[in-house]
Amino acid sequence: MKRLIYVSLVIASAAMFSSCAGLNKMKKEAGNISYQVTPKVLEEHAGKVKVSITGQFPEKYFNKKATVTATPVLVYNGGEKAYTPVTLQGESVQANNKTISYTGGKFSYNGVIDFSDSMRISHLVLRATASIKNKSVDFDPVALADGVIATPTLVKKKAMPIYIPDHYQRIVPKSGEADIHFVINRYNIRRSEMKAKDVLDLFTFIQNLAVVPNLKYTGTVIHGYASPDGPYKFNDKLSKKRADVVDKRMKKALKADRVMPKGEAKIDESSTAEDWEGFKKLVSASNIKDKDLILRVLSMYSDPEVRDKEIKNISEAWDQLKKDILPKLRRSVIRVNANQVGLSDDEILTYIETKPDTLSLEAMLHAGSLVKDLDKKLKYYKMAFDKEPRCIRAINNIGAVYLAMGKVDDAEAALKKAQAIKDIDPVKNNLGFVELLKGNLDKATEYFTSMQNPTRESNFGLGTIAIVHGKYQDAVNYFGTNPSFNAALAKLLAGDVQGAKNMLDGMHVCKWVDYLKAVVGARLGNEDYMFNNLKLATQEDAKLKELAKTDMEFAKYFENDKFKAIVQ
Repeated sequence: MKRLIYVSLVIASAAMFSSCAGLNKMKKEAGNISYQVTPKVLEEHAGKVKVSITGQFPEKYFNKKATVTATPVLVYNGGEKAYTPVTLQGESVQANNKTISYTGGKFSYNGVIDFSDSMRISHLVLRATASIKNKSVDFDPVALADGVIATPTLVKKKAMPIYIPDHYQRIVPKSGEADIHFVINRYNIRRSEMKAKDVLDLFTFIQNLAVVPNLKYTGTVIHGYASPDGPYKFNDKLSKKRADVVDKRMKKALKADRVMPKGEAKIDESSTAEDWEGFKKLVSASNIKDKDLILRVLSMYSDPEVRDKEIKNISEAWDQLKKDILPKLRRSVIRVNANQVGLSDDEILTYIETKPDTLSLEAMLHAGSLVKDLDKKLKYYKMAFDKEPRCIRAINNIGAVYLAMGKVDDAEAALKKAQAIKDIDPVKNNLGFVELLKGNLDKATEYFTSMQNPTRESNFGLGTIAIVHGKYQDAVNYFGTNPSFNAALAKLLAGDVQGAKNMLDGMHVCKWVDYLKAVVGARLGNEDYMFNNLKLATQEDAKLKELAKTDMEFAKYFENDKFKAIVQ
């Protein structure tokens, strides 16, 4: 019995020694395992850090009875984040893991973790533990990749609100118009014509030019016509004489009322020998018998004499034409033009501060568009809304100003009021940016895509969201050719580095534009461009020095003396 126990202990000890020897051999030879990691410098996209690993085991390495659990871990200052482990097994292990043959084999792994800003400076290691039954050995960690490029996080979640424009017109065209009719083949002005209502109204308009404040005369247009019956040459002279005689009469009236200074001729005179267009219009609107036949003649013939002859051959219709149509065409048309000149921009800005009650709603809305100071802009739009509480332009623009101020809750409250009045595209756009700034990207997308007519502003919002979601080519398509920081960033992230540079070089310079130029320079290997723009960016904002120190876009320059001098 004692001998049997002794033999069992010897066998157990041998098995244990064999297990430990096998595991230690695997640990010792772990350096023979080759790894390929993509990407070699990790990258943040859509708030995630993905990695792909391929491992190749050499022949006679993987113990048939062993199980290996490998865990990629991203280690950074102040913490670490583990990816999902992968478990591999030898040929003799009865489990559902990836089997690695004793003759060699490989495995592929894809993992993802959530990104945090502290991961910028980091390194990815692989920690592995091999076990046989109840014995295990920890392998030495293997370095796989460096840091995390987090360039997509530079995206600017800013609002691009739409202001609904006012309808204020400082100069409003005014005119008075009348027709003076003539007897067939004559050009003298009859007294009865001067008593017609439209002529009397015209002369009242002329008299007002001299007395109505800010109503300024700009000129008179006179056009003489002859009806399209009779010889063309005769009608040509007749139409000109009809224009001439009215011209003289109007000059006299304008001078008498002191509208047109002496010697100033603001009269544009012209004539039409045969008014076929007017003829066609009147016939089309009439109930004349054979109307269609007359119109067909006009479409078939362009020669005025042939037209005249063919129409006269329609005897019954011709009699009606002579009575009801042709007399209306023997005329001179007079149009006296003027401009009603309103308050200038400077006057509006003075009045809204001193005499707001004297301003119209349109003038108040216009005042809001004239100032850049957001506090004043908000004040003027609120005054307009107080004047007309159902004015969607005023309340929408109040919301737009709040967005520009970064006061998202106030913007939402104003824009919800606007939406209750009328749910139109500008309001939808602005509410989309409210949701974007609140981080509700799905809701923001819903607002932007519900607009009847996409705009540059809504496409900017959708492009920004596409960057956040890691859909960089979609973002490029949304932004189009409209330059912006986000548009240039989208080009860079989509791989069009030169396109990003071209856009940035044509933009208004600011710290973030300069910083992104430095990133572009690093990717292009253009060190002068990189260093010059990084220096400009950090001079504008010293906080960007700390960002640059942890930005893996500049990793190969971290020990460069010129880089150090800029970021210190």
